Amino acid sequence: MQIIKLKNKLIYITLGLYFVGIFISGCNLKLTNNKKKEYFNEVNRSFVEHIKKGRTEIFKINFDRYKVNLKSYPIGVFDSGIGGLTVFKEILQIDHFNNITHKEGPDNIPDFSSEHFIYLADQANMPYGAYPSLGKVDFLRELIIRDAVFLLGSRYWPSEFAKLPLFDKPPVKSVVIACNTATSYGLDMLRAAFKEWGLPVYIVGVVEAGSKGAIEALERREKPGTIAVMATVGTILSNGYPKAMEKAASKASIKNLTVIQEGSIGIAGAVEGDEAFIIDKNKRRTTEYKGPSINNPEALIDMKTIQAYAFDFKGIIGDKDNPSTWELNSVENYIRYDVTTLVEKYKKSAPNKPISVVVLGCTHYPFYMDSFTNTFKRLKNFEDDDGDKPYFNLIDEDLIFIDPSELTAIELYKHLSGKNLLLEGRENSLIKTNEFYISVPNRSIFEGKLTLDGSFTYEYKYGRSAGNFNIEDVKLVPMSNYNLNDFVQKNIINSTPFVWKSLVEFNWQSPRTKNLPENARLKMMN
Repeated sequence: MQIIKLKNKLIYITLGLYFVGIFISGCNLKLTNNKKKEYFNEVNRSFVEHIKKGRTEIFKINFDRYKVNLKSYPIGVFDSGIGGLTVFKEILQIDHFNNITHKEGPDNIPDFSSEHFIYLADQANMPYGAYPSLGKVDFLRELIIRDAVFLLGSRYWPSEFAKLPLFDKPPVKSVVIACNTATSYGLDMLRAAFKEWGLPVYIVGVVEAGSKGAIEALERREKPGTIAVMATVGTILSNGYPKAMEKAASKASIKNLTVIQEGSIGIAGAVEGDEAFIIDKNKRRTTEYKGPSINNPEALIDMKTIQAYAFDFKGIIGDKDNPSTWELNSVENYIRYDVTTLVEKYKKSAPNKPISVVVLGCTHYPFYMDSFTNTFKRLKNFEDDDGDKPYFNLIDEDLIFIDPSELTAIELYKHLSGKNLLLEGRENSLIKTNEFYISVPNRSIFEGKLTLDGSFTYEYKYGRSAGNFNIEDVKLVPMSNYNLNDFVQKNIINSTPFVWKSLVEFNWQSPRTKNLPENARLKMMN
């Protein structure tokens, strides 16, 4: 495999066999002398051992609950924020199989209509994509283990104001990693941990499914094309997509595979309303801006490309005539920046085939599918001052977008049906509604590490190290009006109304939310 570097971004061009013996910096995945893969470094292995031996009360699994038939257990889904709700929505609504025969072919009944789910958004620690670029891979993997343990265990806090946790949350029979960065850095590790713990729990992640879908889309093209992956910086640094695509391409007998990538430092944060990337113009900024600017070498706004960006100045803070003051302040502008940066770098590599397939490699991105589609279309037809179209031949006329969500749902169904773990007929789930949880900073011990809006300061969030197994810096609580701000609520309502309905039902019908005050409960909107 040849790797061509373009200003710290990578283009992967397959020339032959993929050398699996190569060590990729930052992955912590090694080949030992006996060819046995080791998925834990010392600190992560210690955490797995602590959990196995019950040495920590905070991160605890009742292993006896996995010695029975798991069929009635719910399915667990986790992400670093609300982005994974796009995966959850697809799982809830997909109709790819016949629910009686389990063979492929729709039957007008959602495939998971008899199932219930527990969803976790680790919003207090998001975005996960920033940790690898800051040298915090070990801590990121610890967060991923914590997420899985929450779904497998019974412990949660009834609210952010509660004095004591409760222990009546049911465990799950399967885990979906609805986060590309967490999949890239944690899927193999969690599979090894589950094996170490003796748990018969299937786990699936979005990267494998998305890569397979991209290769299948490329196979259907009559002409050669390039796959573009748009994701967080962390996902890009993991090389997860190129490796998974190489594996899928070899099975499909595709040669000369070209994969280009662009790592965004802002889209996911902007979707979540993270003040480091987006802010209400009526509020005073309390967090340093971390997004693209003409002064940010990690995300440089190139004034030579300013016309191609086509920023909407309604979504920019600063003096229109003074670019040094600009701060991107809309999700759409972040998308315009990242797509333009990707295509511009591809142009400089002197490519001989167009971008044909685009993988939305972050679960936050499908919320803005139209913006991605329109930006690529606009760039294809963009004319510079000389009347030239510099990007016209670089973008396929019939561009295919891959959202890994549907493919992940299909993989999940195939496994559960094959193991006879799908509920059928009058069989009932342990829970009566889908359940939704979110992480919030533990104010009782971290008050001095918070911004005015109650989130962790950037310095504290990314300054932490792995190995503190007895410190509970976040509380995992039911999603409610207390912890979903207006910006996030509108995103869910507008993009996944079916999920919002399920969230409201959880707030009003679940025994886990019975003590929430009425003003904290989410409501259906007119």
